[in-house]
Amino acid sequence: MAGQDKAFALQRARMVEQQLRARGIRDERVLTAMAKVPRHLFVPEELRDAAYEDRALPIGYGQTISQPYMVGVMLEMLDVHDTHKVLEVGAGSGYQAALLGELAREVYAVEIIEPLQHRAAQIVQQLGYTNVHIFLGDGTLGLSEHAPFDRIIVAAACPEIPPPLLEQLTDGGRIVAPVGRRGCQECVVGVKHGDHIELAKTIGCVFVPLIGEYGWKRRAW
Repeated sequence: MAGQDKAFALQRARMVEQQLRARGIRDERVLTAMAKVPRHLFVPEELRDAAYEDRALPIGYGQTISQPYMVGVMLEMLDVHDTHKVLEVGAGSGYQAALLGELAREVYAVEIIEPLQHRAAQIVQQLGYTNVHIFLGDGTLGLSEHAPFDRIIVAAACPEIPPPLLEQLTDGGRIVAPVGRRGCQECVVGVKHGDHIELAKTIGCVFVPLIGEYGWKRRAW
């Protein structure tokens, strides 16, 4: 077991250097977090040998754990500080929530698929992240009982950024979300200034659909 842990640690280090730093990610806090969090624990056991490859992997129920590079890019765009309270919409495997647990003061994540929510919550608890809380629910509605949030990140494709999330963002807060249609989205960064949201489109990306009241209807997707 110790030998296997060492092998995974080496794979993580290689992932950080070759997939992240070499491709332009410079936020040292993000790089350190991704070198620490054991991504292989968040994928199905039969896929653990592929956990640190430069690609998304299936986690069941039609969902995926995102490509490490895309995770790193979006976390860098989010610009999380250790004083921040963060909301993640679409917790999935729980991997990004754990990374946020390394970066933020408090993390609230929402997952709409109950078995995934249960598994993600169990893993982050086993890893000792007492500042990470994963809830079952419609993430497009946010978590008004824990709002406002300094940062919000959406890990599924939106037709547009859900209005409740913008409402739950602090003044000066930042949101990062993939916005677009099936098979083609752009990562959008929004900064809130009073009642106004300043939006900027960045890189292209492909995510699974965000399902919920302000997301995609399953048939429409």
